[in-house]
Amino acid sequence: MGNYNQTSPEWAGKEKLKKAELLNILEEHSIYSLYQPIVSLQDGAVFGYEALTRGPVHSLLHSPLELFEFAEKEGALYVLDKLAREKAIQGSFLENKQQLLFINISSQVIYDPQFIPGKTLEILQSYGLSPSNVVFEITERSSIEDFQSAQKILEHYRKQGYRIAIDDAGAGYSSLQAIAELQPDFIKIDRSLIENIHKNKIKEYILETFVTFAQKMNIHLIAEGIEDLDELAKLTRMGVHYAQGFLLGRPEQEPANIHPDHLNLILQHRKIVSNGPSWSIGDLVTPAQTFDRKVLISHVSSYFKQNPDAIGAVIVKEDVPVGLIMRETLFQQLSGQYGFSLFSNRSIDQVMDAEPLIVDEGMAVEMVSQMATSRSIHNLYDLVVITSSGKLAGVASIRTILESITNVRMETARVASPLTGLPGNLQINRELNKRLMEQKPFSVIYADLDYFKWFNDRFGFQKGDQLIQYTADILQHSIAVCGTPYDFVGHVGGDDFIVISTAQDPELLCQEMIRRFEQGVRLFYGGEEWDYVEDRSGNHIQSDGVTLSLSLVVCLSDSPSSLEQISFAAANLKKKAKAHQGSIYYIHHLGNEI
Repeated sequence: MGNYNQTSPEWAGKEKLKKAELLNILEEHSIYSLYQPIVSLQDGAVFGYEALTRGPVHSLLHSPLELFEFAEKEGALYVLDKLAREKAIQGSFLENKQQLLFINISSQVIYDPQFIPGKTLEILQSYGLSPSNVVFEITERSSIEDFQSAQKILEHYRKQGYRIAIDDAGAGYSSLQAIAELQPDFIKIDRSLIENIHKNKIKEYILETFVTFAQKMNIHLIAEGIEDLDELAKLTRMGVHYAQGFLLGRPEQEPANIHPDHLNLILQHRKIVSNGPSWSIGDLVTPAQTFDRKVLISHVSSYFKQNPDAIGAVIVKEDVPVGLIMRETLFQQLSGQYGFSLFSNRSIDQVMDAEPLIVDEGMAVEMVSQMATSRSIHNLYDLVVITSSGKLAGVASIRTILESITNVRMETARVASPLTGLPGNLQINRELNKRLMEQKPFSVIYADLDYFKWFNDRFGFQKGDQLIQYTADILQHSIAVCGTPYDFVGHVGGDDFIVISTAQDPELLCQEMIRRFEQGVRLFYGGEEWDYVEDRSGNHIQSDGVTLSLSLVVCLSDSPSSLEQISFAAANLKKKAKAHQGSIYYIHHLGNEI
């Protein structure tokens, strides 16, 4: 219905109506924007919003696809795109100066001499925004044909503070070529690559390549079209920076509230990623030179001349940071023919950056790094201001932050399992000792696979490795559902794993692990059947295949436990579990006997 022959009166009548509606839209400015949240997979906070244009309600051109395609056909794409940008800014509601507004632009429009006219900048400023708040998201309505020209044009806007995103990455060759040629600040991964990624290893391997590439190029990834909790968990664990989709928030005309369950899931899986040694930004703090906001510029200039190694200073009001002045920025302003005479007797608050990156000392270094490297190119190397209870604690340089992250990653890679990426024995022992020293209740679950050697011999090492990776995944998924954000998963070696949890109901956690394992393990058999399996001694055992044995040791705080007691209890439970056919868990309480 609605598919008319292009020579029919019905089609001609509909086209005439569309033309009239498009003309009315452009004259009356009757389009509007909805805003879909883009969420950080570091902490679950709203990082920004994508502005999505809609035509008038009940209009033939309400759909953005219909609207822009028809405007292109009628030669009105540039005018419509300009109007859409202005409407996106007018309706925006960024909640803080760090949030970003993603505005879609057609790849054709970047060649338009009227692209980003002065009026757009005026609108930004009238709403308290600046180019550093805006990301131009290049959509693939048509492929970019002249990359050399596009590079020059986009570089011009980058220098003004705008940032660039490439949309629909992974959906075709053109977007990959755009990434290579334009070197964007953000890459948006298409829904086609995200859908069911927790079930599809090929998609997972492709996205891993994107993650590795993005890390090397200092580009941030945004996964689009998240509709499933398992997709969200998988993407968070893989190290994707941001996510967007109906699961996290539909396009609306008001600020988004992220559901607490989704926030907890992000924190849960982000904790798993960070199981290795980690630092808070407070660990990197160094003393900062401060000036009151009413100090004269000439005084600050003299300080920098007398201290050639000083790269910046924090501007304060009663020990609370209110701005930042960088040495290079100040001297650039004073270097003009009349610069010094114009500015020297003014107060420093007239030229300082009134919106520097200010973070609490407890924030994770990796999170601060993402925020710092997402800043405008003009502020990329500015000092990060660190506070403690709202008061100035000091500063950290970008170099110090990046060096600390490199050291953490090297340490994590050195001691992690190469197969699963989970913490190895060194980190496991650290975590156990830390929990014992805290003298709070926790549970330890030792997990291992029964008849894994038989499976490895029958199906090969590659299948064996995949089954190990699957087991690691189901343990992490289970604590995401039944555990807490501070639970720990480690890989002892081979087919042995350990989970350290503060879940209120650790038995429910064990049941969830077994349920998930049984749900998927048969897929690894490829439809094969057998009469028996073999144990490690070669004995024939009647069994449906590989099963999961769990030893649950609950450590109560009433009577302090030791590593030896935990290991002894787990060994006894393991014997019981191995003597039982099928997946099972056994439980023992250390402390008060129950």
